[in-house]
Amino acid sequence: MPKSTSWLLPPGTSPDAALILTARGIRAFTDGYVALLLPYYLTLLGYNALEVGVIATATLFGSGLLTLLVGVFAYRFRLHVLLTAACLLMLGTGVGFATVTDFLPLLLIAVIGTLNPSSGDVSVFSPLEQSLLSHAVTSEHRTALFSRYSLVGQLVGALGALAAAAPGILAQWDILELKAAVQAMFIVYGLSALVALALYRRLASAGSRGDEVHTAPLGPSRGVVYRLAALFSLDAFAGGFAVHSLLALWLFLRFDLSVEATGTLFFWTGILAAASFLAAPAIARRIGLVNTMVFTHLPANVFCVLIPFMPTLPLAVVFLLLRAALSSMDVPARASYVMAVVSPAERPAAAGITAVPRSLAAAVSPAFAGYLLTLSPFGWPLVICGVLKIAYDLTLLGMFRKVKPPEER
Repeated sequence: MPKSTSWLLPPGTSPDAALILTARGIRAFTDGYVALLLPYYLTLLGYNALEVGVIATATLFGSGLLTLLVGVFAYRFRLHVLLTAACLLMLGTGVGFATVTDFLPLLLIAVIGTLNPSSGDVSVFSPLEQSLLSHAVTSEHRTALFSRYSLVGQLVGALGALAAAAPGILAQWDILELKAAVQAMFIVYGLSALVALALYRRLASAGSRGDEVHTAPLGPSRGVVYRLAALFSLDAFAGGFAVHSLLALWLFLRFDLSVEATGTLFFWTGILAAASFLAAPAIARRIGLVNTMVFTHLPANVFCVLIPFMPTLPLAVVFLLLRAALSSMDVPARASYVMAVVSPAERPAAAGITAVPRSLAAAVSPAFAGYLLTLSPFGWPLVICGVLKIAYDLTLLGMFRKVKPPEER
C-alpha cells in the first residue's frame, strides 16, 4: 500500500487513513457540542430530566440497531455505500431536531437518527471507519493508528464542547433568539455530514483498500467476538449512567453550573483524555493490550465513584479531571484488540457486533440515570457507573489475559 508521510500517521500507513481521521474530526466537533446542547435544548422545550434521559436512551438504542444491521449485512455492501447512507441519515437527524419540537416525533428521530449524547463515538460510523483503518496500516502500528483516531475524536470533540457556548453568545448579542440559536447548531450538525460524505467519496474514488478486501460474516472468531461483545455491553451499560448529556445535567442540578462553564470543563476533560490516547500505544507495547485496557481503567472508575461525595464544585472538578486522564486510554487498545483477534475478512462484522451490544446496553441506562436525578441531585448514577465498570475490568482481565493478539505472541 502507498505510505503516508503525515506527522499524524504512524509509519506504514496508507493515505486513506488521513481522510478517515479528517471525517472523524468533523463528526467529533459536532458531537462535542450536541452532547451538551441536547439536554439544554430539551429543557428549553419544557421537558424534565426523565424525558431528557428517555431521549438520550432513544439515541443510543437507535445507534445500536443501525450498528447491528451493519454487523449482520456489511459483507453484502461496499463500505463506502454504508458510509454514504450514514451521512444522509446524519443530515436528516440534524434537520429533524432543528425543526421538530413535539416529544414523540423527537423520540422517533432519536431512534432512527445518528445523534450522539455520549463523550465517545457510539454511532454507526465507528465500526465502518475502524474496519477501513485496520486495512490501512500494518499490525505493528495498528494500535498507534487507532490511538490517533481516538486522539482526533477527543481533541476536536473538546473544541466542539466549547462551541456549545455559541447559542448563548448569539442570544446575548441579540443576533438570534436562544432557542433559534440552538436549532441553528443542529442544522450545522446535519450539514457537517455533507463534508464527511465528500471525504468518504474520495476514499471510494481512490480505490480504498477497505473496499477491495473481501468481507464475510463471523466464522472462526465467533466465540471470541461474542464474549467480548458481552463484556463491552457491561462497560457500555455502566457508561450510560454518565454520558455527557446527563453529567452536564447533574452539574447543573448539584452545583448550578452554567452551560458555558460546563463546556469549558468538558473541553479540559477532553484534552486530558486525548493526551492519554498518545500514551496508550507505548503502554500496550510494554504490558499488552488487555492489561492496558484494565490497569488504566480501574483507577479511573474509582475516581468516578468518589465524584458525587465531593462537597464542593472544585473538588468534584478535580476528580472529574483525574477520571478523564485515565478513563479513555482503553479505547484505542480495545479497538485494536478486536481487529487483531479476528481474521481480516471478519473485521467489519466483528467491529459491528462488538459495537451493537455496547450501543444497546448504553441505551438502557440514561433513562434510569435521568430518573435517579429526579429523585436526588447526589449523583447516584456516577456511583453506579464506577462500580459496574470496576466489575467489567476485573472480568475482562480474568477472561482474556491469555488471549494474545499476533504481535504479542
